[in-house]
Amino acid sequence: MDYNIVYVALPDIGRALGFSSQSLQWVVSAYAVVFGGFLLCAGRVVDRLGARRAFVAGLVVFGVACLVGGLATSPGVLVAARAVRGVGGALLTPATLALISTTFAEGPERTRALSVWGAAGSGGLAAGALLGGVLTDALGWEWTLFVLVPLSLGAAVLAFWVLPADRTGGVRQSFDVPGAVLATAGSVLLVFGLVSGPEAGWVRGGLALAGGVVLLGVFVAVERRTRDPLVPLRLFGNRALVSAIGVVLLFQSSLGGAYYLFTTYLQDQLGYRPLAAVSAFVPLTLVSMTASLKGTGAAIARWGVRVTLVVGMVVNGVGIALLAAAMAWDGGFWLLLPGLLVWGIGGGLTFPAMFVAAASGVADAEQGVASALTTTSQQVGGAMGLAVLIALAGTGFGAAGALAVGGLATVVGGAVLAFGKNK
Repeated sequence: MDYNIVYVALPDIGRALGFSSQSLQWVVSAYAVVFGGFLLCAGRVVDRLGARRAFVAGLVVFGVACLVGGLATSPGVLVAARAVRGVGGALLTPATLALISTTFAEGPERTRALSVWGAAGSGGLAAGALLGGVLTDALGWEWTLFVLVPLSLGAAVLAFWVLPADRTGGVRQSFDVPGAVLATAGSVLLVFGLVSGPEAGWVRGGLALAGGVVLLGVFVAVERRTRDPLVPLRLFGNRALVSAIGVVLLFQSSLGGAYYLFTTYLQDQLGYRPLAAVSAFVPLTLVSMTASLKGTGAAIARWGVRVTLVVGMVVNGVGIALLAAAMAWDGGFWLLLPGLLVWGIGGGLTFPAMFVAAASGVADAEQGVASALTTTSQQVGGAMGLAVLIALAGTGFGAAGALAVGGLATVVGGAVLAFGKNK
């Protein structure tokens, strides 16, 4: 919900706090850069601190940052609060996935839990955008932040009664500080380069990307020689996890750009107001939630994770391609609807299955870092796909052509997964 709730409020935020048109993007980007940059470090913190403790800490950081952001009277304070929120979000995501993976046994039980988690995520995207529009119109942009304060802090208190206690005892392990610094700095530069490139130009973005790649290369070299690494490189010997990371990267690359291009089409071509444009995603969201809750578990039980991912990615790509075709014909909502529904089915099948694959065969003590690796791939993929598809849309491809490329890439990815080597 948090990811989308602020989008509808951006014009009001810009006017109220005096953002320039160029700097307003950092209300969103500050969160994305810090969130993506801190995930690997946060994943290991989850494994060291314990998933429940990390979850509560993330909620508290998140809630306090929302309060400060809502009280902001200058652009700098709001952007800083959004960045701190990114730290809280970076703790929450691997902690949530680790809690699910360690609480529910591998198999149907875990698949059902991750399907519910995936459906909640789909519902939250639509609910956040709709709630953001209502709150901005009724109470002001500040309430898109204030509303998350009691939710976050209330959930932190409730966690002590609802969630299982962290396991204690065992050998006390050191924390890989050099690895944490290198991973965080490299990831921040990588995500910053991808996020800022389309707006600020690819000279600065390219330098940041190059710096990020170099630092992550040094990070891998350091991890090879570290006795207790931040990211145990043996995890990359887990074929299911590596496949999941690749699928997440490709899936999110098409998804991030597709959301942006479709929203832009609705507003620029069809003349939708922001709240109406957000409402157009409701059918996709409902179908995606249903596919996650009712379809993923049944598909995995019948076909296995691999085939479910292949089917989901192909259906997802076909839906995006249908949407692109309708956009090319300047279609209205009813012509766009079939593509939205097919896209929702594919996404609903694929999203939980990716994280089922990522958690397979990973020890409980490393579920946090495995989740962080997958979620980092998700963030990099989203930023990369957005940058590439925006660049394509600005050329002769146009928005519809760029969207079709994203759909085709997803179908090709599904085909590669289908004909690749078995685990």
